[in-house]
Amino acid sequence: MNNVLVVIPTYNEIQNISLIINSIFSLYNKINILVIDDNSPDGTSNKVKELKNIYKSNLHLITRKNKFGLGSAYIFAFKWAIKKDYEYIISMDADLSHDPKEIPKLLNPVKKGYDFSVGSRYIDGINVVNWPLKRILLSRMAAIYVRLITWMNIKDPTSGFVCYKSYALKKINIDNINSNGYAFQIETKFKLFSKRFKYAEVPIVFTDRKFGKSKLDSSIIGEAFIRVILIKLQSFFKLNK
Repeated sequence: MNNVLVVIPTYNEIQNISLIINSIFSLYNKINILVIDDNSPDGTSNKVKELKNIYKSNLHLITRKNKFGLGSAYIFAFKWAIKKDYEYIISMDADLSHDPKEIPKLLNPVKKGYDFSVGSRYIDGINVVNWPLKRILLSRMAAIYVRLITWMNIKDPTSGFVCYKSYALKKINIDNINSNGYAFQIETKFKLFSKRFKYAEVPIVFTDRKFGKSKLDSSIIGEAFIRVILIKLQSFFKLNK
C-alpha cells in the first residue's frame, strides 16, 4: 500500500486523532496518512507530531495557519498527493465514523478499473449507528435532494469516505471546486460524474462520533443547499470546468 494515501482533515480532534491513526496503521503498516490540520487550538497537530516519531515517513502532517475549511483542506491535500505521485487517494473523517477495516472495500474497485468509489450508508438499507432520527432524516433528505438536482445516480452523494484514482483527480479542475463545507464532497463527485468517470458504491457502516463536537451546523447545511443548485447550473452553461 505504498501508493495509497489516506487524507484526514482535522480541527479540534485531539480526542480522536491518535485513535484513528493507530487504528489505520495497525491494519495496514505500509499505508500513508496525511493529516491536514487547521491550526487546532486543542493541540491536534502536536499529537500528530508525537505519532510521527513512531510511524516515521508514513505519517505526514501539514498545519495551516488558520481555519480555512474542509474543502480547501482537501484541495490542498489532493494537489499535494498528486505532486507526490500517490496512485490512490482516500478521504476519511478523523472522528472514527469511518471504519479503517473498510478501506479495502473502497480501494479494491479502484484497483480493478473504477476511477472512484464511494462508501455508501444507503446501499443496503440505512447503515448508521448512534445517529438520532433527526440526523438520519436530514442525511437521507439531503441525498435525495442532491440526486434530484444533479441527476447523479449516487445513493450517498454526501459521503466523505471516498477513494479516488489520482489520474481522475488530475482531469478535473480541482482549483475551481468552490464548495468549502458539506457541499465539497458533492461538487467533487459531480465533477467526476460529469466527465463520465467510472464509479462504484460500496456499503459501509457509519458510526457517529463518540468524542468531540460535530462540525455540521446550519451555515454548512445552507451552503450545501445553495451550492447544489449552482453546481448544476454551472454544468448547463459549461462554466467552472
